[in-house]
Amino acid sequence: MRRVTRISLIALVLAASGVALAYSLVRAASAPAVHHDFAGKENCLSCHSSGLPAGHAGLTNEACVTCHKPSEAPPAAPAGTDCVSCHGTSQSITLPSGETMSLSVDAAAFAASVHGGKLSCTDCHSSVTGYPHAPLKAESRRQYSVAQYETCKRCHFDNYTKTLDSVHYQLLSSGNQAAPLCTDCHGAHNVKAPSQPRAVISQTCAQCHPAISAAYAGSVHGKALIEEDNVDVPVCTDCHRSHSIEDARTAAFRLESVKLCSDCHRDAELMAKYGISPNVVQTYLEDFHGATVALVAKQNKDIWAQEAVCTDCHGVHDIQRTDDPGSRVVKANLATTCRQCHTDASADFPSAWLSHYDPSPQKAAFVFGVQWFYRLLIPFVIVGLALHVFIDLWRTITNR
Repeated sequence: MRRVTRISLIALVLAASGVALAYSLVRAASAPAVHHDFAGKENCLSCHSSGLPAGHAGLTNEACVTCHKPSEAPPAAPAGTDCVSCHGTSQSITLPSGETMSLSVDAAAFAASVHGGKLSCTDCHSSVTGYPHAPLKAESRRQYSVAQYETCKRCHFDNYTKTLDSVHYQLLSSGNQAAPLCTDCHGAHNVKAPSQPRAVISQTCAQCHPAISAAYAGSVHGKALIEEDNVDVPVCTDCHRSHSIEDARTAAFRLESVKLCSDCHRDAELMAKYGISPNVVQTYLEDFHGATVALVAKQNKDIWAQEAVCTDCHGVHDIQRTDDPGSRVVKANLATTCRQCHTDASADFPSAWLSHYDPSPQKAAFVFGVQWFYRLLIPFVIVGLALHVFIDLWRTITNR
């Protein structure tokens, strides 16, 4: 009896083992193939620890290779979710230059970017067609960025073509790899709307132009933007543009600077908010400096105008309020400002200039009086002359 029972138990064990073996064989046969070989990648769970199917909990790396085998077919292009399964973890490579380049991507930051939900990884990394990836050919991180430079033009061709006319592209094409690229200004995986918040624009430019940025931050424009979040004041791209940035040292840009300033300072509604006269540009264009500059601009913009433009007197990035003690045009400093061109100017030299004021009984009363004297005198003389001619003709006709 005991012998029969023992034989029965052995039979049951063998049957159960057969069922388990059959189940394992079926599961192994249905397990999807892996699109890469296992050499050097035996630690499967380092990349595939998340998103495992039900029933895989507690399995080891050794269990993975029991069911999953390398595929003999060419590797397929990975989907975005497949990329994050590896690149969502902390990993990096060492380039031939000795630099370490991170290969990690913050999936949450990408999802919150302007491209989140619109682009997949391979839309930009189109050279990646499977796993394992082809080794990078870049010698350094910057060389890799430059090699990826034209990726953005697939969707942003209009802005890309504008960059070809910029001073930045001129530097890049001359071999200066430090010149800004799309990703230097906009970022790579965490691209945000470029003007949200508006102060970010000038902070972006500060990466390459820290001294100019510091001067701007202390100016009347920079203080209003940074300290008050005032969106009325200009940022870097309002004067220099964003993609087709010109060389600000040229004669053409110098002449164009008057128009740049007038875009805001001619706006009566905007200037009324800050108690500034919208006639400052017109008064400039009516005096010797402005009239000469306007004439040169019409003839040839490549001629360097020696006459003063707005920035010669008010500054460029460090513009201050006209009543600020540090302003170049405050009365105490104005003679020094004039001596930039008029080297022999005396302390009273600026007194001969009306500034940007329109003559009034309060400002330049004598000039105001002379203006009105001639406004009355000239029509009176013309009317009197016309009347004299008419009477003379009438007398000649009636005396015939």
